[in-house]
Amino acid sequence: MSKRNYLFAGVAFVALTLAGLWWLATRSGTAPSPSSPAFPAAGRMTAPGILALDEGQAAQLGIRLAPAVAAVEAPLSTVPATIQPPANARVAVAATFPGVVMRTLVVEGDTVRQGQPLAVISSREVLTMGADLARASARLGVAQSNAARLSQLSREGIIAGARADEANAIAAEAGADVSEKFRILRMVHGNAGNGTYTLAAPIAGRVTAAGIRAGDPVDGTTAPFVIDAANRYEVLGQLPERLVGTVRPGMTVGFGSLRGTVTAVGTTIDPTSRSASLKAEIPAGPDIVTGRSASATIFGPAPAGAISLPAAAVSTIKGKTVVFVAARGGFAVREVTSVGSSEGQVILLSGVKPGEQVVVAGTSALKALALSQ
Repeated sequence: MSKRNYLFAGVAFVALTLAGLWWLATRSGTAPSPSSPAFPAAGRMTAPGILALDEGQAAQLGIRLAPAVAAVEAPLSTVPATIQPPANARVAVAATFPGVVMRTLVVEGDTVRQGQPLAVISSREVLTMGADLARASARLGVAQSNAARLSQLSREGIIAGARADEANAIAAEAGADVSEKFRILRMVHGNAGNGTYTLAAPIAGRVTAAGIRAGDPVDGTTAPFVIDAANRYEVLGQLPERLVGTVRPGMTVGFGSLRGTVTAVGTTIDPTSRSASLKAEIPAGPDIVTGRSASATIFGPAPAGAISLPAAAVSTIKGKTVVFVAARGGFAVREVTSVGSSEGQVILLSGVKPGEQVVVAGTSALKALALSQ
């Protein structure tokens, strides 16, 4: 090889060596290693109690936030209770006249409106009442004509005024008889033409008893139907002895998703159950059925500083109750103190302040990251 070729090869080798050294110097001078604090791994504790996550990582984990709000009420206790209608909200529908059931129009469990027909009953008394009404109407017509004629004669001085007054009194009596018989037929929804009358619902509500069928006899002393008023129910519960004096009328009581109001609290302790009676009113709902046993939650004023969060926000890590609160660079693991939960909400006394953004979805992923530390 010539001297010239050796010179070119040496220059090229030196140039490549210098380029390689420059590239290595650039990489080591500007790019941190994966373990550098500038690029922490997802979920790594970058500060005491902080799980490092950026917005993209949080979105991938399905994390959703909600603000902590100040609690107004807190559950005091859950007590056994029975649902029943209030004493003045149950109505028995009586058969006014004896007869035979022609048709039944509702069954037990049906919801009815006020005035809705329940059953059609054939009755001889309705036929008799119709005949009496027809005769009374005829007598009324004759009495009114006679009273008008005698009144005219009295005004002309032909007869004494007393005779006209007597005729007017007879006409008034006949009118009262017609009105009374018509009122009775109208009250029982009677049809004098075919001798039937209709039992109708006196109130809107639910039929809780229907004791007749087509062809059954009825009399004036039976109540074929019982109706419970709509949207009015009562909860009868057993209040523990320790809460007697704490629970007062006007407090809130929860039955599932429904809310009612305490109306009365007993003052006598039952020696067997060591409890007092509790009454509350609740609105109607799909699960509200007369006679059903259930659990009622009593609510009182929340302690000062208490906050309310969805129950899904609370987790347990190494025996401690915690929530995850949004913080700079990730999420803070906060230990909290709970005083109870109800209807998917939990009441906390410490660890979170009103307005702070708390993780309410994706907590299981954050819990796994925290346990891996």
